[in-house]
Amino acid sequence: MKTSLSTVIAAAALIAAAFGAPAVAQDKVNLPNLSYRTGPFAATGIPLMNGQRDYMTMLNERDGGANGVMLDYNECETGYNTEKGVECYQKTKAAGGIVTQPWSTGITLQVLPKSNVDKIPVLAPGYGFSAMQDGKTFQWAFNPPSSYWDGASMILGNISGGNLDNLKGKKIVLLHLDHPYGKEPIPLLEALAAKHGFTLLPIPVGLKEMQNQSAQWLQIRRERPDFVLMWGWGAMNAGAITEAVKTKYPMNQFVGIWWSGHDGDLKLVGDAGKGYRSVSWSLPNSDAPVMKDIKKYVVDAGKSLINTGEGEFDSVFYQRGVLISMMLAEGVKAAQDHFDTKVVNAEQLRWGLENLKLDESKLKELGAEGMIPPFSTSCANHTGHAGAWMLEWDGKKFVKVSELLTADRADIDALVATKAKEYADANQPWPVNEECKP
Repeated sequence: MKTSLSTVIAAAALIAAAFGAPAVAQDKVNLPNLSYRTGPFAATGIPLMNGQRDYMTMLNERDGGANGVMLDYNECETGYNTEKGVECYQKTKAAGGIVTQPWSTGITLQVLPKSNVDKIPVLAPGYGFSAMQDGKTFQWAFNPPSSYWDGASMILGNISGGNLDNLKGKKIVLLHLDHPYGKEPIPLLEALAAKHGFTLLPIPVGLKEMQNQSAQWLQIRRERPDFVLMWGWGAMNAGAITEAVKTKYPMNQFVGIWWSGHDGDLKLVGDAGKGYRSVSWSLPNSDAPVMKDIKKYVVDAGKSLINTGEGEFDSVFYQRGVLISMMLAEGVKAAQDHFDTKVVNAEQLRWGLENLKLDESKLKELGAEGMIPPFSTSCANHTGHAGAWMLEWDGKKFVKVSELLTADRADIDALVATKAKEYADANQPWPVNEECKP
């Protein structure tokens, strides 16, 4: 998906018009997002950002924001570049942002050490450093509703029929972006390979190789793995899926993490992509009450940036963006209630994100029942471990093909304890919340 300069300028103008200074002074909270509508990852970034933006717009239009406070969602474009991401972090912090949404594991790792000093919560839903689940060590970082290690565990559980010992003697390729995001599942996969007797073969894809992966797929053809797991993003996903079809790799042995389940990538191959699966902690449902309200108050009202002709509204990534902003808005509301204030600050929002309770009744109240598994966060648990479903491409769209999957906590929690301590030791002095109990 290519994005013209004029389209980006028009989008920026509409964002500024919708979220610029109001004509009448009004209470608001500044909720910035480090977006990436340009660059090699724009195809995935655009629907996610549009979903996030439209949920906030819907709350402002329908409810007057959160408890009478307007939600000032604004974007700082990074192009998924780590250096630009750090610049955007500094810029949004200076402008009074009470949260940072890095949107890149690389940017997340750069701003993570700053969080304890600047006291600004880092919200990284479904991405970032998996050990951030440890709220005792990472007091200001949140990665609900599931981490990459959760995702890796759920994928292996699914392809093994629920018993990882069934993978003994098998060969599994990890086709991954050669970037902190793509490398994130490797420590857990290596530990599980040693424990259960399967062979793990990581195959990296460089940023300049994303659209031409002939070398990687030549290696895959030579290795003849039992499964290929994909930690891909943006142009890498489309390149990998196209190569898999070209080399006739069995699609029912090709499984991606949630960021490798983008409708647009599979539409490039259509029926030839049937059988490809992606684990997902979100399930699109355009008939859900929340989606109907977004259509009424935002899309039909001409306040959205989505391309209605391409089915973006119904896509996995657009609706996942909606759910991400829902988490943030609920964090704001929880903080408002707890501190009995309308305009919450960064420290109060941190408490709100640490006390999210998106149970079945709350999700029904929000009009998102069945779109995301119920979960809650706590002082010690900044992820929530919501579980996920396996989605499968049927030639036209992704459909749910599994019951709710859950991760094996024992192996993950042990690795989290090790990696969290390693991180704290390497970044001394690193404050740890000793009062936080599991």
